[in-house]
Amino acid sequence: MSAEISLKRINQLAIPALIAGVSEPILSLTDAAIIGNMDYNATESLAAVGIVTTFLSMLIWVLGQTRSAISSIVSQYLGAENLEAVKNLPAQAMFLITSLSVIIILVTYPFASEIFKLYNASETILNYSITYYQIRVFGFPFTLFTIAVFGTFRGLQNTFHPMLIAITGAVANIILDIILVYGVEGYVPAMHIEGAAYASVIAQLIMAALSAYYMLKKTDIPLLIKLPFNPEIKRFALMIINLFIRTIALNIALYFGTSFATKYGSVYIAAYTIAINLWFLGAFLIDGYASAGNILSGKLLGAKAYNTLIELSNKLIKYGILVGSVIAIIGGLLYYPIGRLFTNDQQVLTEFYEIFWLVIAMQPLCALAFIFDGVFKGLGRMQFLRNVLLFSTLLVFIPVILVCDALGFKLYGIFIAFTLWIIARGLPLIIKFRKTFKSLAQNT
Repeated sequence: MSAEISLKRINQLAIPALIAGVSEPILSLTDAAIIGNMDYNATESLAAVGIVTTFLSMLIWVLGQTRSAISSIVSQYLGAENLEAVKNLPAQAMFLITSLSVIIILVTYPFASEIFKLYNASETILNYSITYYQIRVFGFPFTLFTIAVFGTFRGLQNTFHPMLIAITGAVANIILDIILVYGVEGYVPAMHIEGAAYASVIAQLIMAALSAYYMLKKTDIPLLIKLPFNPEIKRFALMIINLFIRTIALNIALYFGTSFATKYGSVYIAAYTIAINLWFLGAFLIDGYASAGNILSGKLLGAKAYNTLIELSNKLIKYGILVGSVIAIIGGLLYYPIGRLFTNDQQVLTEFYEIFWLVIAMQPLCALAFIFDGVFKGLGRMQFLRNVLLFSTLLVFIPVILVCDALGFKLYGIFIAFTLWIIARGLPLIIKFRKTFKSLAQNT
């Protein structure tokens, strides 16, 4: 089993997963960069994109936990050499989650104004938020279907085809953004923020179509739902419930961050939008190694290879710190050019540059937290993940951001809270993992 956790094997899974993982933040960053450089209400439009992206990320992260649950179960059965027992589970999961996404569209679409008022959006920013959301939300079912397919591929130890799908979607989104936001004289009128929303939806549709194609052509996992439900559907549902609660806690933190930034004014929420989307990009880059941990840990647990599992964790800690440090160094070297990619508004840039160093400094800490987050998902230990997020959000993040707000720290306060939140997430996972599996390894 040692060959399973060589650097080469980890990178074979991590690098394609890394590329695939950046597809969603690239969709949002592309919108932010192109909208931020418009000639027409760029700052207000950028603020609206930031608010809507936060809300959509909440929905995607809550329901997109299907990926982790499917990956965990499939990889464990693969490790136990009993994959046939769960072949009908992915299609059932995809059907349930996409059906739920349609219900969410029906519920949230007519109440978009009320939703974004909760983020302190008003006047022009509120109107743009409603417009952008009521188009982008129609890509939601396609995104969830794609995420579920990615989870199945991960369970099968395959991150290559998700990478191809993600690259295609990201390239399509960039091309469509340029065409639809700015227009093509004589052919396509400039649609501004609406164009960015349409570009994202079309890109998500393309990714869903490719996901179905590769699932049918490259695996023997069916997409046609068959009843009765698989016996593992109960464990799948329990994982989803625990991950749902966990992700609600995660998004409470994101909601507070966005809400406070919006309260400080359009310049602050625009600067926060750039910073938080770059933070998301760093998170998804690190997620490649978190995915490798997720994929390999599930398989090793299924095979009861506890010593190899500990060896995997040791290597992931080293690689995580290295990757996080590289991201931080690149961010430092490109400190000022990165800001100018997203806006020419000097006030927004000033606020962004004030706090971007903190986003950069967090990256090694984020790497450890996210990697062990992925490992615990692969192990199916969703209840512990839930408890850690509840603790770090309710007892660390919220008290810190409230104190910082009272002290007038503004964006500084928001990212100080995020930094302490990340530490509170990562340390308990590392301690719990080593305590549990060292004991199991000694007893086998």
